Amino acid sequence: MMNAETQFHVLAVDDSIIDRKLIERLLKTSSYQVTAVDSGIKALKYLGLLDDDNTMKDTNSHEVEVNLIITDYCMPEMTGYDLLRKIKGSTSLRDIPVVIMSSENVPARINSCLEQGAEEFFLKPVRQSDVNKLKPRLLRGKLQDDLLENVEGINKRKSAGECVSQDRTRARYNDLEL
Repeated sequence: MMNAETQFHVLAVDDSIIDRKLIERLLKTSSYQVTAVDSGIKALKYLGLLDDDNTMKDTNSHEVEVNLIITDYCMPEMTGYDLLRKIKGSTSLRDIPVVIMSSENVPARINSCLEQGAEEFFLKPVRQSDVNKLKPRLLRGKLQDDLLENVEGINKRKSAGECVSQDRTRARYNDLEL
């Protein structure tokens, strides 16, 4: 289960140095471990989805442990929406929650991000109250993962117990009178 010292790792992606430093400070204030990059391409490389020659791959080659990705929507080369789609299209990373940030309040953009699997959409400037919404969701996700692991372990033990021959267990009870 989860202990009080668990620190979630967030990958923050924003081309603006000011916005990147702000989100980094807000996350660190909330006790997150933060890795900040300035583009979607660098985020994909960090996650192991891009080779050095920018070729896509679907394996997380260096097993980076990231619990959340928070990205700006509007960036050069690759938008936050494109980054979201690549992450959700990856078998190895699709379960990582992605939060999109934007200074533009465009309902169609917000809806398309949420429909593609974004966990949340924050309007800039991001505030501490926005960041505070994340931890309960991450904790819930972590607890659900731990619970699922426990259930899978129980099912494995249960199925191993079902391998015992019925003839071997039935013989003990055949002589009992009711």
